[in-house]
Amino acid sequence: MRTIVGFDAARKVLLENRGLDLPDTSASVSEYSQKIFGKEMTGFEYVKRIVDEIRVSGDQGLKYLTKKIEGREITQLCLDKNDTEKAYERISTDLRSALESTAERVRTFHAKVKDSAWMDESEGYGMRIVPVTSAAAYIPGGTAKYPSTVLMTAIPARVAGVSEIYVACPPDISGTVPDSVLAAAHIADVDRIYPIGGAQAISALAYGTESVSKVDVICGPGNIFVTMAKKLVYGEVGIDGLYGPTETVVLADETSNATLCAADLIAQAEHDPMARPILITNSVELGDRVNSELDNRARSLDRVDIIHKSLNTQGLIAIVKNMDEGLELANDFAPEHLCVATKDPKSLLPKVKNAGMVFLGEFSHEVLGDYGAGPSHVMPTAGTSRFNSGLGIHTFTKHMPVVSLPSENAIKMTQSVSVLAREEGLTGHAEAAEIRRELT
Repeated sequence: MRTIVGFDAARKVLLENRGLDLPDTSASVSEYSQKIFGKEMTGFEYVKRIVDEIRVSGDQGLKYLTKKIEGREITQLCLDKNDTEKAYERISTDLRSALESTAERVRTFHAKVKDSAWMDESEGYGMRIVPVTSAAAYIPGGTAKYPSTVLMTAIPARVAGVSEIYVACPPDISGTVPDSVLAAAHIADVDRIYPIGGAQAISALAYGTESVSKVDVICGPGNIFVTMAKKLVYGEVGIDGLYGPTETVVLADETSNATLCAADLIAQAEHDPMARPILITNSVELGDRVNSELDNRARSLDRVDIIHKSLNTQGLIAIVKNMDEGLELANDFAPEHLCVATKDPKSLLPKVKNAGMVFLGEFSHEVLGDYGAGPSHVMPTAGTSRFNSGLGIHTFTKHMPVVSLPSENAIKMTQSVSVLAREEGLTGHAEAAEIRRELT
């Protein structure tokens, strides 16, 4: 990875073009749109056409576009709990145990952070916490399988009290959803699985079709077309967030273990050529040791080409004066994952302002977050941790204020309410308050 010395220089590189990049034009999009719709389109034009086609044509549109885009026939649009239970029985004992133990930690964590309703009778106000009725998780698929993401999305929804939970997952080339994904859906108590993917799946969930239920919230990661579709249907349906490539910042000092730092950066780089592995340290020596470890360790791994591309094009080692500068740089970058691998990591936690998830200490490593530490691994990327949180109970609940004022309290408020209403020219508002005073 390239090394940059100095806070200002590193900050300039890290924040250059920082944000969710949804390119609106590309040769590949034009190629797809020409093939499917007979004309060149921008990215959003292409995705909007797909979204609109499903909204209008329902199941027929799903089958037509899946055939055109993916080259396969849809033979089954819905799998149920009977299908997920059979898959659960088919998987190995070791995989079943791993999924069950992960599910239990995720379930326990989210139960602990569940908000409570409250009511102050003396003041006449309170708050109800109300779950949405239905939610769907998009699980990336095709050439990959992500049973962990099923657990990380569906379990928080169930803990929040969502009644109907669905999963959309594009099948593999044979048209089959992997058993591990179906088994995870069984463990997470998912009601139905839709073996569909892409922007067409997001549209089906947002608007509903003859076979796919319209939901209140859509959550989960996906490719650029899925992300564009989520952005387009937002407002018709609740959206958890828009996600770009995954990213990790490792904050380390002269006491940190170079081998462990390198292992964590490689684990991040392994996801995707666009993944961003970042080391911020106050030690030039540590930076050099980590760089050497990266080269040595990556050679023996299965996804070495992806790792090298990520490290070489997206990776960075930033050398700063001290940990205060390091934290400021990390907060400015606002990473998805922040791993604090310093001598006293807990002392730095109060200074962390922007991060999707924080890992304190060299053994609280980010891979544990991916596979079951407890919090959901669906986290804000591209600097959106400045204003957004990772997926959790709040993704699936509404905070509903309740006003239940004793009459004497209401009358006490009338004077100020009347003055403010008349200042805004809303005399009907003022009179609605004043008439109650006249009745007492």
